[in-house]
Amino acid sequence: MAIKGMNHFNVLTDQLAATRAFYVGVLGLTEGPRPPFDFDGAWLYAGGRPILHISEAKLPADPAGVLDHLAFSATDVRGTVARLEADGIKYTLRKQIGSGTWQIFCHDPCGAKVELDFPPDEPAP
Repeated sequence: MAIKGMNHFNVLTDQLAATRAFYVGVLGLTEGPRPPFDFDGAWLYAGGRPILHISEAKLPADPAGVLDHLAFSATDVRGTVARLEADGIKYTLRKQIGSGTWQIFCHDPCGAKVELDFPPDEPAP
């Protein structure tokens, strides 16, 4: 067996509408086809691929569990900072040591930590 890449992440939420709005409205993923499961949720797409599944469920006591965060490749660090600020979403911005990659860290409505990675040659926000 050889791993060829990541298929998707699944995020549990007890706030489906707010979680969908964060990933679609703030981060720019698009909602797409989802099988007719017997629970509510959404499949969110980037580049035509369903990369994030949202499942409505009762949240565990420790929502982070053993996974620390979800990381996405992104563009337009300035526009993203403006959008986060306009929506009142707290974030941390930094330049990664070595690569110079711009990184934004924030949290979705249910507390999942999200990392957004931007090319190092983008102008500072």
